[in-house]
Amino acid sequence: MDLANLIKSIQNFEGVARKKSIENITSKLKEVYNVSGETLLDFGDDASAIDIGDGNIIIFAADGIWGKLMDADPYWAGYCSVLVNVNDIAAMGGKPIAMVNILSINNENIANDLIDGIKDGCKKFNVPMVGGHLHPDTDYNALDVAIVGIAKKDKIITSFGSTVGDKVIVAIDLDGRQHPKFALNWDTTYFKDEKIVQNQIIAMKEIAEKGLATGGKDISNPGTLGTLEMLLESSGVGASVNLNDIPRNENVNWDDWLKSYPGAGFVLTAKEKDVDELIEILKKVSIAASVVGEVIEEKKLYLSKDDEKLVLFDQSKNPVLKIGD
Repeated sequence: MDLANLIKSIQNFEGVARKKSIENITSKLKEVYNVSGETLLDFGDDASAIDIGDGNIIIFAADGIWGKLMDADPYWAGYCSVLVNVNDIAAMGGKPIAMVNILSINNENIANDLIDGIKDGCKKFNVPMVGGHLHPDTDYNALDVAIVGIAKKDKIITSFGSTVGDKVIVAIDLDGRQHPKFALNWDTTYFKDEKIVQNQIIAMKEIAEKGLATGGKDISNPGTLGTLEMLLESSGVGASVNLNDIPRNENVNWDDWLKSYPGAGFVLTAKEKDVDELIEILKKVSIAASVVGEVIEEKKLYLSKDDEKLVLFDQSKNPVLKIGD
């Protein structure tokens, strides 16, 4: 696929397009998101950070499982409900503490598969599921999970800190496989020893505590470049990225790879002096990280390949996560 068609495919990707509806919700909630005066971050980050004093913060996040994944494999949906929430905390350099869930179900067999997946996910990541709420008589099947984590107030990675001149880093565990029923799910955790999976979370905490990243997000439904664009939008900057520098498992074509949700994958920005140490920390836990470009002032995400360079996202025309002022 040539660069122009690859860009068009990413722009039209459902994982990107479905984020646009968030704007209406956040604009209506603007006046209440910080009524306590203790909310540290605006909408647009992987999780919300609440100041609880003594230099400590609580990190909150929640994720609803995509219906397509639920339909494809309920067990895997349950497992991923843990994974995606843990990754939201890990992306900010926090320590995941516990989760709760809301289960809406109309089929006992599906419910059992979901719970089995949740149980295995909790064991894999060593994060407990401590409660929740059950709707046992709905006419649909849905799973939503919320998580709480902790961190030091001045030791977190946010979506708001990327600045012009920072290096853009894509970090993905390449030792994985496409899920047999959901090809855009790049599984890097299920078949691995729990120790390496948990160490990947600890590695992100180390990066945060050492102040090596200026910004970051875990790669989610919009894929690698869609997630990067969300980071850039939150920070009010753009970037220029070289496609061929993005770490990729060569068994997966570029179109699928850039749309995939990896079990362990992050987009980060960092000062040039911190890049080598950051990359080395991730390398030790089986995450391949590479500098793929640089943050620029112009609020566009450029993608280049060989001698060709095109605009993938323009914040004034086609943003991914438009958060109203």
